Amino acid sequence: MKKIKISPSILSADFSQLGREIKNLENSGADMIHVDVMDGHFVPNLTIGPPVIKALRKYTNIPFDVHLMINPVHKYIKDYAESGADIITIHPEATSSLQESIDEIKKYKKKVGLSLNPDTKIEVIEKYLDQIDLVLVMSVFPGFGGQKFIKNVLKKIERLSEIKDKNSFKFDIEVDGGINFSNFKEVLEAGANVLVSGTTIFKENNGDIKKNINFLKTI
Repeated sequence: MKKIKISPSILSADFSQLGREIKNLENSGADMIHVDVMDGHFVPNLTIGPPVIKALRKYTNIPFDVHLMINPVHKYIKDYAESGADIITIHPEATSSLQESIDEIKKYKKKVGLSLNPDTKIEVIEKYLDQIDLVLVMSVFPGFGGQKFIKNVLKKIERLSEIKDKNSFKFDIEVDGGINFSNFKEVLEAGANVLVSGTTIFKENNGDIKKNINFLKTI
């Protein structure tokens, strides 16, 4: 049975208590902390930068799963690597050379993630799948939390899983966007093994984070 990992999105956390929120997530069984970085340009929202990540790093030792929704992304990889990111995920549309950006992330001994928007085809990243650690399948268009899950991405997850198994690749398949108690099982059954969730983890069951994380690991 595959190990399910939960990466709660701090986009849904109380930003005035982020350190406490992260410690609570760790104590509640989170496997990673998902940090959404938005620049107001690549996506229509602004969030946190390297100084905040560096400040939060002291609250936990579990991996920071940092999703860079910024363009151009390449020149900022160093800053996020040095701020405490453990996994750096980028969008192929945000760099002039995906290979160079992959190499840059690896230079800092960080894990490499590539993200696919709902309308981005697997073929865009397929030749890099043997070099990376994670594929982040966006099941909403990035920019804001609380959006509804786009169901046709299930076919993309299934196809990625087929490619992974056929070639004995090692990358995680992570899914982010609209994950809730009604749809998470079909996402896992399609082949994902990492779930990103914000609203569901922080708000369901009267905010019982541990209960919500444990439920999302039940397939």
